[in-house]
Amino acid sequence: MDKLRLFIIFLGLQTICTLSQAQDIDVQGYFMKDSAKIGERVPYVLKAKYSKGMNIIFPDSLYDYSPFVLLEKQTFMSQTRGDYTIDSAVYYVSNFSLDPTSTLSLPVFDIMKYDSASYQSDESSLALILTINPLPDQLAFKDNNIYQEIPKTFNFPLFLAVIVSLIVISTIILVIFGKSISKAFKNYREKRKYHRFIKKWKNAEARFVSNPNMNSADELLGLWKTYMEHLNDKPFREWTTVEIAHFLDNKEIIKDFREIEMIIYAGKQSIDVSQAVHNLKEICADTYQQKIILKDERK
Repeated sequence: MDKLRLFIIFLGLQTICTLSQAQDIDVQGYFMKDSAKIGERVPYVLKAKYSKGMNIIFPDSLYDYSPFVLLEKQTFMSQTRGDYTIDSAVYYVSNFSLDPTSTLSLPVFDIMKYDSASYQSDESSLALILTINPLPDQLAFKDNNIYQEIPKTFNFPLFLAVIVSLIVISTIILVIFGKSISKAFKNYREKRKYHRFIKKWKNAEARFVSNPNMNSADELLGLWKTYMEHLNDKPFREWTTVEIAHFLDNKEIIKDFREIEMIIYAGKQSIDVSQAVHNLKEICADTYQQKIILKDERK
Protein backbone atom coordinates (compact mmCIF):
# COMPACT_ATOMS: atom_id res chain seq x y z
CA MET A 1 0.00 0.00 0.00
CA ASP A 2 2.85 2.38 0.88
CA LYS A 3 4.54 1.60 -2.44
CA LEU A 4 1.35 2.42 -4.32
CA ARG A 5 1.06 5.77 -2.52
CA LEU A 6 4.69 6.60 -3.30
CA PHE A 7 4.14 5.74 -6.99
CA ILE A 8 1.03 7.96 -7.18
CA ILE A 9 2.89 10.82 -5.47
CA PHE A 10 5.79 10.40 -7.93
CA LEU A 11 3.44 10.56 -10.93
CA GLY A 12 1.75 13.63 -9.50
CA LEU A 13 5.03 15.45 -8.94
CA GLN A 14 6.21 14.57 -12.45
CA THR A 15 2.97 15.88 -13.98
CA ILE A 16 3.22 19.13 -12.00
CA CYS A 17 6.86 19.52 -13.10
CA THR A 18 5.91 18.95 -16.76
CA LEU A 19 3.05 21.46 -16.59
CA SER A 20 5.25 24.07 -14.95
CA GLN A 21 7.91 23.61 -17.62
CA ALA A 22 5.27 23.94 -20.36
CA GLN A 23 4.52 27.40 -19.00
CA ASP A 24 8.19 28.32 -19.17
CA ILE A 25 8.70 27.60 -22.87
CA ASP A 26 7.59 29.56 -25.95
CA VAL A 27 7.88 27.89 -29.39
CA GLN A 28 7.50 29.84 -32.63
CA GLY A 29 7.68 28.55 -36.19
CA TYR A 30 7.08 30.45 -39.41
CA PHE A 31 8.04 30.63 -43.09
CA MET A 32 10.13 33.57 -44.26
CA LYS A 33 8.07 33.73 -47.47
CA ASP A 34 4.31 33.82 -47.99
CA SER A 35 4.33 31.83 -51.24
CA ALA A 36 6.64 29.73 -53.39
CA LYS A 37 6.77 27.68 -56.59
CA ILE A 38 6.81 23.89 -56.66
CA GLY A 39 10.25 22.64 -55.57
CA GLU A 40 11.46 26.12 -54.60
CA ARG A 41 13.85 26.33 -51.62
CA VAL A 42 12.01 28.06 -48.75
CA PRO A 43 13.44 28.94 -45.29
CA TYR A 44 11.40 28.02 -42.21
CA VAL A 45 12.42 29.53 -38.83
CA LEU A 46 11.96 27.60 -35.58
CA LYS A 47 12.59 29.40 -32.27
CA ALA A 48 12.30 28.24 -28.66
CA LYS A 49 12.54 30.43 -25.55
CA TYR A 50 12.75 28.39 -22.36
CA SER A 51 13.90 28.62 -18.76
CA LYS A 52 17.26 27.42 -17.51
CA GLY A 53 17.60 23.73 -16.66
CA MET A 54 15.53 22.46 -19.59
CA ASN A 55 17.25 20.19 -22.14
CA ILE A 56 15.66 21.27 -25.43
CA ILE A 57 16.47 19.63 -28.78
CA PHE A 58 15.18 20.48 -32.27
CA PRO A 59 13.99 18.04 -34.99
CA ASP A 60 16.71 16.59 -37.21
CA SER A 61 16.74 14.92 -40.63
CA LEU A 62 14.88 11.86 -39.30
CA TYR A 63 11.74 13.88 -38.56
CA ASP A 64 8.77 13.70 -40.97
CA TYR A 65 8.35 17.13 -42.58
CA SER A 66 5.45 16.11 -44.87
CA PRO A 67 4.21 17.54 -47.16
CA PHE A 68 7.58 19.29 -47.32
CA VAL A 69 11.03 17.82 -48.03
CA LEU A 70 13.99 18.88 -45.87
CA LEU A 71 16.95 20.18 -47.88
CA GLU A 72 19.19 21.68 -45.20
CA LYS A 73 19.18 22.62 -41.53
CA GLN A 74 21.14 25.60 -40.20
CA THR A 75 21.54 25.98 -36.44
CA PHE A 76 22.68 28.95 -34.36
CA MET A 77 24.39 29.42 -31.01
CA SER A 78 22.15 29.52 -27.95
CA GLN A 79 21.61 32.94 -26.35
CA THR A 80 20.94 33.27 -22.63
CA ARG A 81 19.23 36.41 -21.35
CA GLY A 82 18.51 36.47 -17.65
CA ASP A 83 16.66 33.32 -16.64
CA TYR A 84 15.79 32.32 -20.22
CA THR A 85 17.66 30.70 -23.10
CA ILE A 86 16.80 31.23 -26.78
CA ASP A 87 17.58 28.58 -29.43
CA SER A 88 16.84 28.95 -33.12
CA ALA A 89 17.32 27.07 -36.38
CA VAL A 90 16.48 27.60 -40.04
CA TYR A 91 15.08 24.64 -42.00
CA TYR A 92 15.33 24.92 -45.78
CA VAL A 93 12.47 22.91 -47.29
CA SER A 94 10.80 22.35 -50.67
CA ASN A 95 7.15 21.76 -51.39
CA PHE A 96 6.02 19.35 -54.14
CA SER A 97 2.36 19.31 -53.19
CA LEU A 98 -0.23 20.69 -55.64
CA ASP A 99 -2.49 21.91 -52.85
CA PRO A 100 -3.13 25.67 -53.01
CA THR A 101 -1.83 26.06 -49.43
CA SER A 102 0.47 23.80 -47.41
CA THR A 103 1.09 24.09 -43.67
CA LEU A 104 3.99 23.13 -41.42
CA SER A 105 4.26 22.96 -37.64
CA LEU A 106 7.46 21.71 -36.02
CA PRO A 107 7.91 20.70 -32.38
CA VAL A 108 10.79 20.96 -29.93
CA PHE A 109 11.52 18.23 -27.40
CA ASP A 110 12.35 18.55 -23.70
CA ILE A 111 14.49 15.57 -22.67
CA MET A 112 14.11 14.80 -18.96
CA LYS A 113 15.66 12.09 -16.80
CA TYR A 114 12.87 9.53 -17.09
CA ASP A 115 10.57 11.12 -19.65
CA SER A 116 10.32 13.61 -22.48
CA ALA A 117 7.81 16.20 -23.63
CA SER A 118 7.17 17.89 -26.97
CA TYR A 119 5.99 21.46 -27.54
CA GLN A 120 4.42 22.25 -30.91
CA SER A 121 4.70 25.54 -32.75
CA ASP A 122 1.72 27.17 -34.42
CA GLU A 123 0.99 26.15 -38.00
CA SER A 124 2.56 28.33 -40.68
CA SER A 125 1.09 28.29 -44.18
CA LEU A 126 2.77 28.58 -47.58
CA ALA A 127 0.78 29.41 -50.71
CA LEU A 128 1.52 27.72 -54.04
CA ILE A 129 2.52 29.94 -56.98
CA LEU A 130 1.30 28.57 -60.32
CA THR A 131 3.79 29.33 -63.09
CA ILE A 132 1.32 28.54 -65.89
CA ASN A 133 -1.76 30.70 -66.27
CA PRO A 134 -4.98 28.66 -66.57
CA LEU A 135 -6.44 28.40 -70.07
CA PRO A 136 -9.86 29.97 -70.71
CA ASP A 137 -12.85 27.73 -71.29
CA GLN A 138 -13.28 29.09 -74.84
CA LEU A 139 -10.46 30.21 -77.12
CA ALA A 140 -10.92 33.56 -78.86
CA PHE A 141 -9.72 33.60 -82.49
CA LYS A 142 -8.95 36.78 -84.40
CA ASP A 143 -9.71 37.28 -88.09
CA ASN A 144 -6.63 37.98 -90.21
CA ASN A 145 -6.95 38.92 -93.89
CA ILE A 146 -3.38 40.25 -94.24
CA TYR A 147 -1.51 38.85 -97.22
CA GLN A 148 0.96 36.14 -96.26
CA GLU A 149 3.87 35.65 -98.63
CA ILE A 150 4.55 32.04 -99.56
CA PRO A 151 8.27 31.21 -99.17
CA LYS A 152 10.21 30.25 -102.28
CA THR A 153 11.42 26.72 -102.94
CA PHE A 154 14.52 25.80 -100.95
CA ASN A 155 17.63 24.86 -102.96
CA PHE A 156 18.26 21.38 -101.52
CA PRO A 157 21.06 20.34 -103.98
CA LEU A 158 23.14 23.37 -103.03
CA PHE A 159 22.43 22.79 -99.35
CA LEU A 160 23.55 19.13 -99.59
CA ALA A 161 26.70 20.11 -101.51
CA VAL A 162 27.67 22.61 -98.80
CA ILE A 163 27.01 20.04 -96.03
CA VAL A 164 29.10 17.35 -97.78
CA SER A 165 31.95 19.81 -98.35
CA LEU A 166 31.93 20.81 -94.69
CA ILE A 167 31.97 17.16 -93.60
CA VAL A 168 34.91 16.36 -95.90
CA ILE A 169 36.91 19.40 -94.75
CA SER A 170 36.15 18.65 -91.08
CA THR A 171 37.24 15.03 -91.52
CA ILE A 172 40.55 16.06 -93.09
CA ILE A 173 41.21 18.57 -90.29
CA LEU A 174 40.42 15.96 -87.61
CA VAL A 175 42.70 13.36 -89.22
CA ILE A 176 45.64 15.76 -89.47
CA PHE A 177 45.18 17.87 -86.35
CA GLY A 178 42.83 15.69 -84.29
CA LYS A 179 45.27 14.83 -81.49
CA SER A 180 46.50 18.39 -81.12
CA ILE A 181 42.97 19.76 -81.08
CA SER A 182 41.86 17.17 -78.53
CA LYS A 183 44.84 17.92 -76.28
CA ALA A 184 44.31 21.66 -76.53
CA PHE A 185 40.61 21.29 -75.78
CA LYS A 186 41.24 19.10 -72.70
CA ASN A 187 43.87 21.51 -71.42
CA TYR A 188 41.46 24.39 -71.98
CA ARG A 189 38.73 22.63 -69.98
CA GLU A 190 41.18 21.79 -67.20
CA LYS A 191 42.36 25.39 -67.03
CA ARG A 192 38.77 26.63 -66.79
CA LYS A 193 38.08 24.22 -63.94
CA TYR A 194 41.23 25.37 -62.18
CA HIS A 195 40.31 29.04 -62.52
CA ARG A 196 36.81 28.32 -61.22
CA PHE A 197 38.34 26.47 -58.28
CA ILE A 198 40.71 29.38 -57.51
CA LYS A 199 37.80 31.81 -57.59
CA LYS A 200 35.72 29.65 -55.23
CA TRP A 201 38.76 29.11 -53.01
CA LYS A 202 39.42 32.84 -52.66
CA ASN A 203 35.81 33.47 -51.68
CA ALA A 204 35.80 30.58 -49.19
CA GLU A 205 39.18 31.65 -47.79
CA ALA A 206 37.94 35.23 -47.34
CA ARG A 207 34.89 34.01 -45.43
CA PHE A 208 37.06 31.70 -43.33
CA VAL A 209 39.62 34.39 -42.48
CA SER A 210 36.95 36.96 -41.59
CA ASN A 211 34.89 34.49 -39.56
CA PRO A 212 36.79 31.26 -38.71
CA ASN A 213 33.91 29.06 -37.58
CA MET A 214 32.84 25.46 -38.12
CA ASN A 215 30.82 26.15 -41.30
CA SER A 216 33.52 28.18 -43.07
CA ALA A 217 36.23 25.66 -42.13
CA ASP A 218 34.12 22.73 -43.32
CA GLU A 219 33.39 24.57 -46.60
CA LEU A 220 37.11 25.16 -47.19
CA LEU A 221 38.11 21.52 -46.57
CA GLY A 222 35.19 20.24 -48.66
CA LEU A 223 36.20 22.45 -51.60
CA TRP A 224 39.80 21.24 -51.37
CA LYS A 225 38.89 17.54 -51.22
CA THR A 226 36.41 17.84 -54.12
CA TYR A 227 38.97 19.46 -56.44
CA MET A 228 41.74 17.04 -55.45
CA GLU A 229 39.34 14.17 -56.08
CA HIS A 230 38.81 15.53 -59.61
CA LEU A 231 42.53 15.95 -60.28
CA ASN A 232 43.58 12.52 -59.00
CA ASP A 233 40.43 10.50 -59.67
CA LYS A 234 40.61 9.18 -56.10
CA PRO A 235 37.99 9.27 -53.29
CA PHE A 236 39.53 12.13 -51.30
CA ARG A 237 36.19 12.95 -49.64
CA GLU A 238 36.00 9.42 -48.21
CA TRP A 239 39.65 9.16 -47.12
CA THR A 240 40.99 10.05 -43.72
CA THR A 241 43.72 12.64 -43.31
CA VAL A 242 46.34 9.90 -42.86
CA GLU A 243 45.22 8.18 -46.08
CA ILE A 244 45.41 11.46 -47.99
CA ALA A 245 48.91 12.14 -46.62
CA HIS A 246 50.03 8.63 -47.59
CA PHE A 247 48.69 8.98 -51.15
CA LEU A 248 50.29 12.39 -51.66
CA ASP A 249 53.49 11.28 -49.85
CA ASN A 250 53.25 14.46 -47.79
CA LYS A 251 53.20 14.08 -44.00
CA GLU A 252 53.13 17.85 -43.48
CA ILE A 253 49.56 17.95 -44.77
CA ILE A 254 48.40 16.22 -41.57
CA LYS A 255 49.46 19.28 -39.59
CA ASP A 256 47.67 21.60 -42.04
CA PHE A 257 44.46 19.61 -41.75
CA ARG A 258 44.62 19.59 -37.97
CA GLU A 259 45.04 23.37 -37.85
CA ILE A 260 41.72 23.77 -39.69
CA GLU A 261 39.91 20.79 -38.14
CA MET A 262 40.69 22.20 -34.68
CA ILE A 263 38.17 24.94 -35.46
CA ILE A 264 35.54 22.38 -36.55
CA TYR A 265 35.87 19.96 -33.65
CA ALA A 266 37.23 22.13 -30.84
CA GLY A 267 36.25 25.67 -31.81
CA LYS A 268 39.85 26.85 -31.37
CA GLN A 269 41.92 28.86 -33.83
CA SER A 270 45.68 28.42 -34.16
CA ILE A 271 48.09 31.15 -35.20
CA ASP A 272 49.31 28.94 -38.06
CA VAL A 273 45.88 28.45 -39.66
CA SER A 274 46.54 31.03 -42.42
CA GLN A 275 49.73 29.18 -43.40
CA ALA A 276 47.80 25.89 -43.41
CA VAL A 277 45.23 27.36 -45.83
CA HIS A 278 48.01 28.60 -48.08
CA ASN A 279 49.72 25.19 -48.05
CA LEU A 280 46.53 23.40 -49.11
CA LYS A 281 46.05 25.84 -51.97
CA GLU A 282 49.65 25.27 -53.13
CA ILE A 283 49.10 21.48 -53.10
CA CYS A 284 46.14 21.93 -55.46
CA ALA A 285 48.19 24.19 -57.75
CA ASP A 286 51.11 21.73 -57.87
CA THR A 287 48.78 18.79 -58.55
CA TYR A 288 47.10 20.74 -61.34
CA GLN A 289 50.45 21.56 -62.97
CA GLN A 290 51.56 17.92 -62.72
CA LYS A 291 48.36 16.75 -64.38
CA ILE A 292 48.82 19.16 -67.30
CA ILE A 293 52.47 18.10 -67.71
CA LEU A 294 51.61 14.38 -67.58
CA LYS A 295 48.95 14.88 -70.24
CA ASP A 296 51.48 16.62 -72.49
CA GLU A 297 54.06 13.82 -71.98
CA ARG A 298 51.52 11.10 -72.77
CA LYS A 299 50.61 12.82 -76.00
